Amino acid sequence: MAKGGYRGPMMGGGMNMNMVRQAQKMQQDMLKMQEEMESREYEATSGGGMVKAAVSGKHELLRLEIDPEAVDPDDVEMLQDMVIAAVNEAIRKADAENSANMSKLTGGLNLGGLF
Repeated sequence: MAKGGYRGPMMGGGMNMNMVRQAQKMQQDMLKMQEEMESREYEATSGGGMVKAAVSGKHELLRLEIDPEAVDPDDVEMLQDMVIAAVNEAIRKADAENSANMSKLTGGLNLGGLF
């Protein structure tokens, strides 16, 4: 017997099977959640509702609605700003929900792009 007695199986820096299974399940859950998030739709408005934008969880613009009252040929820049604001806000909503759901799944653990 080695000096110090028997200390059980050596882990040697590897993970035990339970940890491997947990990691695999977490990866499967994350992939499922990612698919669900990508299929969702996020809407936002700007200019008091004059411009509405809808994006997917993949950050693709799905719809853009512009109230005719927002179209002023003498102030195209304002309309452009409202479109940008609505699209960016919809993307922020998608990102915020995605982050919140991933945080729930990982228990707040920052995996740093592991999965």
